[in-house]
Amino acid sequence: MALFASLSERLNHIFSKLTKRGKLTELEIKTAMREVRVALLEADVNLKVVKSFIAEVSEKAVGQKVLESLNPAQQVIKIVNDELIALMGSGNAKLEVSPKPPTVIMMCGLQGAGKTTMCAKLAVQLKKQGKHPLLVACDIYRPAAIDQLKVVGGKAGAEVFEKGTQDPVKTAKEAVEYAKKMGYDTVVIDTAGRLHIDEKLMLELENITKAVSVTEILLTVDAMTGQDAVNVAETFNARLNVTGVILTKLDGDTRGGACLSIKAVTGKPIKFVGVGEKLGDLEPFYPDRMASRILGMGDVLSLIEKAQEAVTEQQAKEMERKMRENAFTLTDYLTQFETLKKMGGAGALMSMLPGAGKLKIRESDLDEKKMERTRAIILSMTPKERENPQIIGSSRKRRIALGSGTSVQEVNQLLKQFEQTKLLMKQMKGGKRRMPF
Repeated sequence: MALFASLSERLNHIFSKLTKRGKLTELEIKTAMREVRVALLEADVNLKVVKSFIAEVSEKAVGQKVLESLNPAQQVIKIVNDELIALMGSGNAKLEVSPKPPTVIMMCGLQGAGKTTMCAKLAVQLKKQGKHPLLVACDIYRPAAIDQLKVVGGKAGAEVFEKGTQDPVKTAKEAVEYAKKMGYDTVVIDTAGRLHIDEKLMLELENITKAVSVTEILLTVDAMTGQDAVNVAETFNARLNVTGVILTKLDGDTRGGACLSIKAVTGKPIKFVGVGEKLGDLEPFYPDRMASRILGMGDVLSLIEKAQEAVTEQQAKEMERKMRENAFTLTDYLTQFETLKKMGGAGALMSMLPGAGKLKIRESDLDEKKMERTRAIILSMTPKERENPQIIGSSRKRRIALGSGTSVQEVNQLLKQFEQTKLLMKQMKGGKRRMPF
């Protein structure tokens, strides 16, 4: 399911009715705002937040300037977009950096929110920024928590500092000293979670903040728990003065309540969002981009950033040359699939395209398993067959199908799809248009 698909669909339906009319009356705007109110409540947005949001939008939308403008519907949508951005924070809230290394980040949250994995995801982000992070195992209560941090830390290429079941406060102090000695510029402390908020948990976290100079206190909350996530954030913030929030599982069946309510209720910004299970599936949170996606306008900037991470400039130029010279092969086709996978898959990218929600695309068209089968078919071909697919006759097709665990029909479909792609490239070349890679 696309991010906030249900809410986005509802809002688009409401605004499409406005855009079909020329001029708008105050009554029509108020009727639309009532529908928006219901949509937000169904998305599990905090009631007080919804009331305040609707009041702000209504006041600005029924103004004389809007009602008398050439396109009042677009003006109303712009006001809603601006207010959504204000609701989630004015801009991207970056991580604070200590003037005197190391920067200490304490991760906290309830059990099951994905906090330990998030430590490794954060390490991956920090390494991209040229940082040298050290992960610290301070969850001594949950079985295998230390081992889990070692595993995910190893995958992230980050060292894990642990002292077994030693007092977590003492471990945190020793870890910071170790970081100073070994040249680590960032320390990420994985603290214990609980199934519910309790006094022992809070005291331990408070004691860690007293023992070491903590720069950031990041609260990890599960976006799928809706208003419960907001309540958890409020409680933790009251005791620890949280500096930021990380929302996990935003790729799941999320209605949007937590994302739209946390900043307004706690005053603390969302700094990162988890959008998948892989260690690279952590994104900085941009309120303007999120508002754009909620309103079905796409998120082109994030799409460009993902493309830049997945494809080097040299690779892009080489691909453009091959397309221009009509020298595109099945090997290049396979490379495109690998690039798509690096960028998060077809489904994730579709949610970032403007107007994607209005496209009638079947789930099967974005099926990652189908793409894996396509990949298997190409890998079962010889280098000569990939370069010259026209030589693939009946016997070769049977061999390729057998080797890839697919059918001859699927091999035929791939070859046909590849020829159609080459034809499209030729047409684009004739029209003097550049491919957007």
